[in-house]
Amino acid sequence: MYGNEQKSQLIALTATFVALITVGAWISVPLPPVPLTLTTFFVLLAGVIMKRYAAIPAALYLVLGALNIPVFHNGLAGIGVILGPTGGFIVGFIPAALIVGLAYEKKDRTLRIMGIFVATVLIYAFGVAWLSFSTGIALAEAILLGVVPFLIGDALKGVAVYYIGERIE
Repeated sequence: MYGNEQKSQLIALTATFVALITVGAWISVPLPPVPLTLTTFFVLLAGVIMKRYAAIPAALYLVLGALNIPVFHNGLAGIGVILGPTGGFIVGFIPAALIVGLAYEKKDRTLRIMGIFVATVLIYAFGVAWLSFSTGIALAEAILLGVVPFLIGDALKGVAVYYIGERIE
């Protein structure tokens, strides 16, 4: 006799993706005010693998960082990071992971691609809104600082996540 395999797998995947998102945050190219990291890649990949439950590691990542565990970019931690210019992007990971996860519960490839795209746009929306609010800069300037430099890299991350998902299934 043994325990529930599904719960055990969920716990293991949650721990794995919290760790991967953290490692992705530590791999950072400093671009002020928002650094280029691999966190979005692992958030989206969590959605592919964990489906709707991908919101759990994304939320735990946020909670761990708020509790001063150095999980954010460049080993930063604390509520100050969440309230700082990058906080909106971090908060956006939770609904983004959920969107990708829900899309990957379906077999439709178009829906899966749209899920990755919508999730990425959602991270940008949360991030730009908070960047503008927290720094007092205009929305257009927040888009120039928080979206434009990341478009090519995030497009490549999205394509990579999609193809990894295709290989896994």
